[in-house]
This record gives sequence, C-alpha cells and structure tokens, in this order.
Amino acid sequence: MESIGVLMACPMNTYLEQELEKRFNLFRFWTVPDKTQFLKTQRNNIRAVVGNAAAGADAELIENLPKLEIVASFSVGLDKIDLAKCKEKGIRVTNTPDVLTDDVADLAIGLMLAVLRRLCENDRYVRSGKWKKGDYKLTTKFSGKTVGIIGLGRIGMAIAKRAEAFNCPISYYTRTEKPNLKYKYYPSVVELASNCNILVVACPLTEETRHIINREVIDALGPKGVLINIGRGPHMDEKELVSALVEGRLGGAGIDVFENEPHVPEELFGLENVVLTPHIGSGTVETRTVMADLVLGNLEAHFLNKPLFTPVV
Repeated sequence: MESIGVLMACPMNTYLEQELEKRFNLFRFWTVPDKTQFLKTQRNNIRAVVGNAAAGADAELIENLPKLEIVASFSVGLDKIDLAKCKEKGIRVTNTPDVLTDDVADLAIGLMLAVLRRLCENDRYVRSGKWKKGDYKLTTKFSGKTVGIIGLGRIGMAIAKRAEAFNCPISYYTRTEKPNLKYKYYPSVVELASNCNILVVACPLTEETRHIINREVIDALGPKGVLINIGRGPHMDEKELVSALVEGRLGGAGIDVFENEPHVPEELFGLENVVLTPHIGSGTVETRTVMADLVLGNLEAHFLNKPLFTPVV
C-alpha cells in the first residue's frame, strides 16, 4: 500500500501521521504552499483523504481529485465533508463514532461542574493569594439540577446517564420523540430551554441545527441557566451568546467549540461564569489512539476490498 496516495487535510494526531507515513504515500496538505498547483500535479495520485473536525473534503477538493475513493474522518462529525458529492461520485466515507463517546460525555459533566462550582475561578483565587484575605463566595449546587439535552444520540445518552448519577432529571429535544425513554421530551428547543437549568448541545451540525442556540433559546434558558456546548461551534449564534453573557441574560456557559476556531470572542475572557476549553472533547491519549487506529483500519480495509469498520457512505 506504500504507493497509495493519501492526503492528510491538516495536522491532527502525531501517531496517526506517523502510521500513515509508514503505510501509505502521505501528502501533508497544510505544508503545501501552492495548493492549486499541488492538486494539478497530484490529482491522479491521491486515492484517499484523511480529515477531521477542522478540515475534510468539500466539493471543490473532491472535484479536483478524480481518483479519490475514500474520505476517512478522524472525528465523529461529518460537517466538513460534502456527503452528497461523495455519494454522487461513489466515494466511501468513514468516521470514528462510539470510541470518543465517553470522553466527550465526561467533558460535558466536567464543564457543568466547572461552571456551577466556579472551579477555574476558584483555582485562580488560590493561586493569586486572595484566599489569605478571605473565603471565596458561595457557588451553585449541581446535583439535582434539570439537564436538557439537544440531541439524544450516543453522546447525548452518555451525558444523560452521567447526569442521572447526580440525581439530575433529564429532558431532551430531538426531531422526533424517542420511544421507550423515561426522559421528558419537548417538541422544540425553546420549550426545552424554558424547562431546564442546564442546556447541553450534543447534536450533529447540519443546516437545520446551525445556530440552533439563538437569542430566543438563550432568553428561554434565562439568567440562572447554563449552556454547555460540546457539539460544534456553529450550533451557537456566538454574537448572541456573548451579548447574553455580558448583559447577564444567561447565567453561565461551558464551551468547548467555537464558530471560528481557534479564534474565541475576547469578551468572554474576563467572565468568571464562563469556562472555555480548546475543542478537547475527545482529547485524551487513549481515545485519540483508538480513533487513529480506526482511521487506519478503515483505509486498509477499503484498499484490501474488505468491509469498512465504520462506514457512513
């Protein structure tokens, strides 16, 4: 397989990059100064693209690679891949579901605790020496809070189960109500936000869910409510989120993903009721290694004409 051209869209994981280089003819797209000329030169040599949540395979790239057979995403999200174009051209698509579920759900709970108990602010309080001058102010209890989840797929369910361990009542919104669930269903995001203390975004990013967190939803969540986003940045209308937090119309937020990563609105930096993380949902050594092995396994299965492990298209 050493002669098979694989295009890596952006830097994503050292182990994955090293293994791709060992097994295939690897091209690192982010190191190419003239991408247009590169695609003209290599268009018939590249048979696979490896992408992630930051970069994948849009229609333009797919059109420029006539020999492309498979797009393997080092991510569960598929919003950076033109799935319609892949279907049209018979290009296979894989992702890395399941293996990152626990880490993302763990982070969601961690963000809830961090926001409500002001863990980051308390850490700074101790480090700055302020504790010597007096105790930190009282914070807010997490146990027993109503948790509303937008999207009850693998990750949403894993968050729900963890929150239940804290005696949190669970409610949710999905396009259609799920059968045989004990959780309270709401037919709209606004209704869900109106009836929970903590609102979690855990749905895939589609045109339908882009800016699903808008001013109406934020106002329904209210000045005592907390927003947690471990989905995708464009799920939120970031300008509305910032203004609501600055004006005190939203109680707090724990945000792992942003609209224009790695750029984050600076207005959030000075707010003690906001916890910001740099898109680390699946960011553990253990999970990223399993994800990389899954990408490699899917590529090798495809080129050996074996069934794919996690096919999407």
